[in-house]
Amino acid sequence: MDAPGSTGVPGKDIGSFLADVVSGLGREQKQLPCKYFYDERGSQLFVAISGLEEYYLTRTETALIEAHGEEIADLIGPGASLIEYGCGSLVKTRLLLDALDNPYVFVPIDISEKHLRRSVEALDQDYPALRVLPVVADFTHPVPLPDTTVNGGNKKVVFFPGSTIGNFDHQEAAKFLGTVAETVGVGGGLLIGVDMKKDEQILLRAYDDADGVTARFNLNLIERINRELGGDFDASAFRHEARYNQKQGRIEMHLVSRREQTAQASGHSFRFRKGESIHTENSYKYHAEEFQALAAGQGFCPVRIWIDDKNLFSIHYLTRD
Repeated sequence: MDAPGSTGVPGKDIGSFLADVVSGLGREQKQLPCKYFYDERGSQLFVAISGLEEYYLTRTETALIEAHGEEIADLIGPGASLIEYGCGSLVKTRLLLDALDNPYVFVPIDISEKHLRRSVEALDQDYPALRVLPVVADFTHPVPLPDTTVNGGNKKVVFFPGSTIGNFDHQEAAKFLGTVAETVGVGGGLLIGVDMKKDEQILLRAYDDADGVTARFNLNLIERINRELGGDFDASAFRHEARYNQKQGRIEMHLVSRREQTAQASGHSFRFRKGESIHTENSYKYHAEEFQALAAGQGFCPVRIWIDDKNLFSIHYLTRD
């Protein structure tokens, strides 16, 4: 549960959504990809989650960028081409842009064209001198940069906030980091937010808040199936559950069936036993040295790390060897 719009898909892409629902709900451990959280309703709920007392991630990362913006900017240097994978509210992006010395271009990449267009319009108004080249694409795959000048001599730096890296398992994360390394090239940089391993109860509260906002966010997946795939799922027959898998070092989110039931969507039928769950998200946590080792395996050299005084969250700046 991280940056909104980060790996979401356009609502019009019904074929892929249906294929993933049929495939995921046909497995022994039923699952749905977390990228489907971020339709319009899901994105609104995530904004609400970001402001919750229990959800420390957003405010802690934002505070770190505010506190260390000048240092980050000095490391990145002047005239950089800034590339952001998955643009959310752009609050953290604006803090970074304000600190940077004359960035050459900003390339926001997001799979939701509507969300990306709104974000860029707002940015254009507040940063009229900044050259913005938006790209509609799924950044989990290699993304060609939009302009030959971006692919030229300017230092390229990928900004990947929100601990969205935690949504990938370790193998997927390594593959993604390898793609980033190819994108920025030798001498390029990666500024990335990474959530840290910590007391289990802090993690569980962050993903299962007392007001039930995260529960509504998770259950919106069921409601989205009904809205977009003509489903007849009873959302009230499922409950949200957050679990900490200590062996894997990750938070898991599940939707647990309250009773034995059968639901349908687009002509497909799905049976659930009482207590059976749909696994909807993983959020991997890392000790600082664990993440640095993962990145080093893909050609990145750690330069600086910033950690808050409660050891909740880390921001890493790395460069491509």
